[in-house]
Amino acid sequence: MAMDADEIVRLIKDALPDAQIRLVDTAGDANHYAAEIVSEAFRGKSKVAQHQMVYKALKGRMGGDLHALSLTTSAPAD
Repeated sequence: MAMDADEIVRLIKDALPDAQIRLVDTAGDANHYAAEIVSEAFRGKSKVAQHQMVYKALKGRMGGDLHALSLTTSAPAD
């Protein structure tokens, strides 16, 4: 089952309201995405912790409705 890009963005924005998100459907199948996410909430956190925050925002849909999501996360540049 595919997951709509707008839904992915909405879920992330619900959890990280300040997030700037660039989402690309890498295979054209609404099932494989790459996301670049910038949020102040990531500041001071490890990459693992940042990615866990995104996965939590997706509310268990990773691996089910959403097959693959490549993440690049960071805090805003100073």
